[in-house]
Amino acid sequence: MTRALWKGTLRIAELACPVALHGAASTAERISLNLVDRASGRRVRRIYVDSVSGREVPREAQVKSHGPDDDYVILDPEAVAATVPESTKVLEVEGFVAEAEVDPLAFDKPYYLLPADRAAAEAYALIREGLRARSAAALARAVLFRRNRAVLVRPFGDGLLAHTLLFDYELRPAGEVFDGIAAHAIGGEMLDLAKHIISGKTGRFDPAAFTDRYEAALKELIAAKVEGRALPAAKRRAPAPVVDLRRALEESANAVRAAKAAGKSRKAG
Repeated sequence: MTRALWKGTLRIAELACPVALHGAASTAERISLNLVDRASGRRVRRIYVDSVSGREVPREAQVKSHGPDDDYVILDPEAVAATVPESTKVLEVEGFVAEAEVDPLAFDKPYYLLPADRAAAEAYALIREGLRARSAAALARAVLFRRNRAVLVRPFGDGLLAHTLLFDYELRPAGEVFDGIAAHAIGGEMLDLAKHIISGKTGRFDPAAFTDRYEAALKELIAAKVEGRALPAAKRRAPAPVVDLRRALEESANAVRAAKAAGKSRKAG
């Protein structure tokens, strides 16, 4: 069991349940690289310098500011610290929504929400099963990691999953991006081919089926360097040729049909 990142109380009206928040995602297994001086092999460190004179500015002389270089305001550390909300250690549920109603675009980071102790197990189970019975998710607020956060809590297997949510001002409106897309009417045979390809490759989502190819290649590169082996040759993909859209669809559909036929043949044998 990992160490809890936060402990507090999940409160729904008069029902209070002590809970602990654990990270659901981790970067601990990722390879970490350091910067070193090629000549000496020693690590290099980052220093902050005056942008005009180039002199080093010690940490105690650094303050935060806001605005462009020619018109900024300085924010003293004490003033910034005073704006940090005081934690009440309460995850306060303000309402409930259907799980499907929350746009996945608003999801920030996932966390596992566990009962903080054995005494909280019954209240925890009641909240979990109540949400599951109504296919609902709880919308809550809390001060987490020195910030006011909106949190979505929903059933997940035998437990509860909590997602911090992005605020509206943090989301870029889709219209800013999609407005320039040209309109194309798609239908008839081309749409039928596309639907056939999709149905032929439809399955269940399995996260284990997706591997981090960069991380795997980096591990192989490091192992080769440590063991004194020849470095693996860089793999370069040839650019995809530009083909007729209808032809591409037909070839893809034929490949799907062939794969399905081969699968049936193996089962029959």
